[in-house]
Amino acid sequence: MKRKTRSILEEINAMSPKRDKKHIVESNGQQVIVTAINLINLINESFDVETAADLNKRLINAIRTKDPRKFQRGIGRVDENKRHNKRD
Repeated sequence: MKRKTRSILEEINAMSPKRDKKHIVESNGQQVIVTAINLINLINESFDVETAADLNKRLINAIRTKDPRKFQRGIGRVDENKRHNKRD
């Protein structure tokens, strides 16, 4: 009878705990939420109240509609306003 040997990778894979999708979703969700909170705080610290409110609204809307360009346009508008105000 021939004995079957397993590779080290097979042994490691057999020992590692299996991660279920619920755990992965929970972990990624927590990371995304913490990052979004940090981004909102940074926006609020970096811009005036009106601009920060617009960018926060665009961030939430971009996530909801799955369209990151909505937030990018808002940031572009801030840059455009800065350049325009420097000319005045």
